[in-house]
Amino acid sequence: MISTKYTIREHNEARILQEIITQKQISRADLASRIGLNKASVSAITKQLLDDGLITEIGIGDASQSGGRKPILLTFEPHCGVVIAVDLGANYAEGLLSYPDGEVIAVVERKRQPVTRDNACDLILTIVHELKHKLPHTRHGIVGLTVAIHGLVHEQRIGFAPYYDLTELPLAQELEEQLGYPVILQNEANLAALGEYTFASASDNLISISVHSGVGAGVVVNGQLDTGAHGQIGEIGHTILYPGGTPCPCGNHGCLEQYASNTVIYREAAALTGREITNSDQLVAALEAQNEPLAALLKEKARLLAIGINNLVMLQDPELVVINSSVYRKLPWLVDEVRASINSRFAHQVKIRNTRLADQAVLVGGIASTARQFLKVSDLQFENR
Repeated sequence: MISTKYTIREHNEARILQEIITQKQISRADLASRIGLNKASVSAITKQLLDDGLITEIGIGDASQSGGRKPILLTFEPHCGVVIAVDLGANYAEGLLSYPDGEVIAVVERKRQPVTRDNACDLILTIVHELKHKLPHTRHGIVGLTVAIHGLVHEQRIGFAPYYDLTELPLAQELEEQLGYPVILQNEANLAALGEYTFASASDNLISISVHSGVGAGVVVNGQLDTGAHGQIGEIGHTILYPGGTPCPCGNHGCLEQYASNTVIYREAAALTGREITNSDQLVAALEAQNEPLAALLKEKARLLAIGINNLVMLQDPELVVINSSVYRKLPWLVDEVRASINSRFAHQVKIRNTRLADQAVLVGGIASTARQFLKVSDLQFENR
């Protein structure tokens, strides 16, 4: 890549803005020292950030040991604009209105709402319209929307989505024409990983495992989403666990998600207990009523998930693996079962834990996605490292 004066300026601006976010309060002189730029460059860049309303001056800091004037401190302005994220599931949709730093303003839910290619765009527009009723006044207003898709997404195009038919639906284009601001489409597991990196982790290399109707993974390498050549690097749910096993919508037989997804857990738990089990709350209630057989089933599902996680860990060598699943959040001892089932000496340094973003990991990742684009910081991170 040939660097130009303009791209170097953008790169330095991103470095300075991230440093201000990380330090929370910092002077221009300290910025120059930490970033390695001269004071004139730092002053020019921070003036532009001030003019754009992305940072603000908040007071006077302490003088240096050599004396002189006390420095003016700079901080990030989190209320510079607002971001919208929508998680579009197969039978639900959720929307989140937030400031770029993740501060939640409003949430809208549509449960038990089948999503089809005929209603997907209108459903998202309805959610956005409802969220706009809570819209605060900010300098930049709504700066963008990210939509989470439960399927493959590559270069703003929806590919294989096994549990609803949105393939090749020009959703981003339709939404941008209606809304007038940028729209990003991204795989939900990728967004969960991005949310974890941006708001809940100090790790630069992590994997977020999403266990819902299917099993997917988002991979962050050196602060960047790694999606592969065709957007499918984290599709561990379609790795083969049992050759010749249960048919999968992807075309293979014996895929991991046909044995370890939440949907499969609910179905097999219902058959075992004779109870209606379609969500994690009902699963927990059934476990309390009929402990031993159901507990054994859940331990086996954790062991199978651990096989998929082990294989991905061997390929990616992350610092951290995060599990994003309502079942594993409600029954955290299952995470211990996963850890106990991964015995490779190559994985002993990898931490495995539940998400710290509760049931909003995907939506928070959507906020992170648009915030990165708006602030032009490619490795944006609000976690206090």
